Amino acid sequence: MEINLEEIEKQESSPFVERFEEFFNLEYKKHIERIIESYPEERSLTVDFKALEKFDPILADELLENPDAVMASAKTAIQEVNIPSLNVESFNPHIRFFNLPKDRHIDIKDISSKHLGQMVCVEGLVRQITDVLPKLKLAVWKCKRCGNVYKIPQEKQMVQSPNMCECHSRDFELVDDKSSFIDYQKIQIQEPLEKLRGNAQAVYIDAYVSDDLVNKVSAGDKTNFVGTLRLVPPQKDKKTIYGRFVEVNYLEETQKEFSEIDVTKEEEEEIHKLARNPEIFDILVNSVAPAIYGHDIVKQSIVLQLFGGVQKNLPNEQKIRGNVHILLIGDPGCGKSQLLQATANLAPKSIYISGKTSSSAGLTATAVKDEFGEGGWTLKAGALVLSSGGICMADELDKMDPQDRSALHEAMEQGMISVAKAGIVARFKTDTALLAAANPKFSRFDKFQPFLEQIDLPASLISRFDLFFMIRDILDRTMDQKISEHILKTHQSGEKLRQAAKKGIAISKEEKEEIDKITKPLVDGELLRKYISYARQKCFPILSEDAMQMLTEFYVSLRDQGRQQGAYAATARQLEGLVRLSESSAKIKLKDTVDVEDAERAIFLVRKSLEETVTDPETGKIDIDIVTSGITHTKQNAINVTLKLVKDAMSEGVDMVPIEQIISEGIEKGLDEGKVTAALEDLERKGEIYKPRHHFVKPTKKH
Repeated sequence: MEINLEEIEKQESSPFVERFEEFFNLEYKKHIERIIESYPEERSLTVDFKALEKFDPILADELLENPDAVMASAKTAIQEVNIPSLNVESFNPHIRFFNLPKDRHIDIKDISSKHLGQMVCVEGLVRQITDVLPKLKLAVWKCKRCGNVYKIPQEKQMVQSPNMCECHSRDFELVDDKSSFIDYQKIQIQEPLEKLRGNAQAVYIDAYVSDDLVNKVSAGDKTNFVGTLRLVPPQKDKKTIYGRFVEVNYLEETQKEFSEIDVTKEEEEEIHKLARNPEIFDILVNSVAPAIYGHDIVKQSIVLQLFGGVQKNLPNEQKIRGNVHILLIGDPGCGKSQLLQATANLAPKSIYISGKTSSSAGLTATAVKDEFGEGGWTLKAGALVLSSGGICMADELDKMDPQDRSALHEAMEQGMISVAKAGIVARFKTDTALLAAANPKFSRFDKFQPFLEQIDLPASLISRFDLFFMIRDILDRTMDQKISEHILKTHQSGEKLRQAAKKGIAISKEEKEEIDKITKPLVDGELLRKYISYARQKCFPILSEDAMQMLTEFYVSLRDQGRQQGAYAATARQLEGLVRLSESSAKIKLKDTVDVEDAERAIFLVRKSLEETVTDPETGKIDIDIVTSGITHTKQNAINVTLKLVKDAMSEGVDMVPIEQIISEGIEKGLDEGKVTAALEDLERKGEIYKPRHHFVKPTKKH
């Protein structure tokens, strides 16, 4: 005997079936016909909630408040639609609703017990995701005593089995091959980063997707999840405490670039008005960390980084990044961290990380084994993945472990991170601009030494930055006076505001204007975030012929300078950086073309960056080898000459070469004693030569 409990439920009539049947016949008949043709490959009917609300507001409200009963009515009604080719027995599509009203878009942190059993829309970043697992949909139970078969739909998280057979037996077994299963996946989502302010911690919630919704999103994607909020049965040791999850009915990946901020018509007009202002660039520069005095060149670069260049998608899936990477290296107390914090507050989407508190797993992704993955391994997205489409602030970059820091190489240049952990091989998108800060090795800079020798970062990492600046603490009385006045007035303004707030004292209009002049940015922070987001989404400028000519001339002039001295003054990376900065400058004015003024601004910043950081202290010339190879051209030349002297001396049949001989021959070649000694030390450190005896050197066997 076979008892089907599902058939009993279908017999219960619902007052909403007829209304849904009428709605489908009027609004979605063509959609249903299309699904029937491709069923079961396509097995979901997506319904616009606004259309249902327009057709029957009461039905729409009931769907939000009591989704289970109303969805059951909709599934019954779709099989009653008047379509000749409809086979009721085999056609059982999912009905998925999207475009829920604004009051149903709930922030994860605001989800509470009042939303239980209701349909909500939750937006979040996909943080963790399991493999696709089979989930029991219709369980077929067989009585071990008499053989009666029971079919029970599995609607809940816990397995539902018959209580008692007709023969009064309670001993049942699951018939696997007769039961039906569907694909199932668990996703952990976290609150979008742009909604976090201050030191608030991101809130998480689990979402369960099934059937044709699995594998639709990846870690780091920003997604809208529409579904019903349900309870997780309590743990054994916590009898009254329940968990919660969203049983997903529909999901839609939202904008993964800078957050999709709603811009009203009035705000759009205000943004265009700002863009038309001829002084807009200076206004934006002065809006970046107004409490920090000076650093105009760095602030200009940060403004261009916020707007970013244009990402190109070429044939054969080749991509050219549009993000601008900036490295700040400076003496202590020069405001590097404050600049990073100010940028984090301005960017519509950002993550702030620092030194020793960041690991490679925290930066990229980590494989974890826990209850979330049903006992399996899952990948958990890190900071670079979660900030994809935004900016990542990396403070104290030099304090980070080298193994952890190596994760940045691929992310910066390719915009992807490849992960192979615990048998899981995956790639994550990290379309992230990096603003990093570091300190010199010995706390302060020595102006007579190449900058790369003074910082604890590999040349291969530094070369990936478009701009790098040395922020020096210069002993200048006039500048010290101005910085002192600005810092003290900033503190005084803060004290006045604090005192007024605590004691209820009114601040005079004159004082308020003075405080605003010192500390308030010229463009309101919220409007600036919308301005940046609007420009990144709507503006894609193209290089004009004049701009291309100017960039070409500058790049070739740098290469000419290198040719004259036998060194490299620029590489293709500098040229691509010039293009990105020029495009970013054009975006500020919402232009469709990159003009000469944009190229000039990019050239000015790149020249400043090169002059400050890659100028050879000995020759005063720009030498990009400082970044690409870690040593200057003159130093490399000294090493080559010294090694040749050692080899030539060995070719005369001697067993080893006195160091005094190498020094004297080096002086004859135009090198001073210090350079030859330093070159010998470098060669020994690299394993090119060794000292068999004191004051003697000899090449390694490979020579």
